[in-house]
Amino acid sequence: MIGKISGRLDYRAEDHVLIDVRGVGYVVHVSERTLAELPGPGGAVALFTELVVREDLMQLFGFSTLAEKEWHRLLTSVQGVGSKAAMAILGTLGAEGVSRAIALGDWAALRAAPGVGPKIAQRIVNELKDKAPGVMAMGASIGAAMGEAPASPAVTADEAGPATDAQPPAAAAQAGAGASAEALSALVNLGYGQGEAAAAVAEAGREAGEAGTAGLIRAALRLLAPKG
Repeated sequence: MIGKISGRLDYRAEDHVLIDVRGVGYVVHVSERTLAELPGPGGAVALFTELVVREDLMQLFGFSTLAEKEWHRLLTSVQGVGSKAAMAILGTLGAEGVSRAIALGDWAALRAAPGVGPKIAQRIVNELKDKAPGVMAMGASIGAAMGEAPASPAVTADEAGPATDAQPPAAAAQAGAGASAEALSALVNLGYGQGEAAAAVAEAGREAGEAGTAGLIRAALRLLAPKG
């Protein structure tokens, strides 16, 4: 499995690029959004990749982030969604837009992608809505590791949930604060205001106890969902 390619961009086409890696050229299919982020010919480029193998064809797909790669994998797991449709969805909405649409059940947003009809869009939401928080948590964790997560309010040990026997109170509080910061980052990326997202994460932390990032996101989304 080819998981990542780094090299020099030889040329750009409408839906793929050719990357030269020490004299070997790799044809890598990318979304419109990823293509727009790449440099011109001769520029250095690095993409996460996934090799899709069928009986009559092998294709290499490239992604600018791990979250985009994960969404491609999940989207193609839905019946009726091939690699081309998954790339169209990612090209139209981006990884964060897909997370937002699926987490909020906004199947109409998915229909904006070329070739995606209402039945497929609804099927995607129904089958992947429970997976969205996990992908959002993954993206937030990577962002936090790179110093990109927004500042969050102080989280007390009580808000983070009780410590377990395996963790001393200080370690449990630190882990809870990290999960809260990542959940907050994911919710802000969904378009929620910093204040309302922070309040929802804090309340979710009190109710969910030792829930990790994905659990906090799910609980906070339930709190932020329109009532009635």
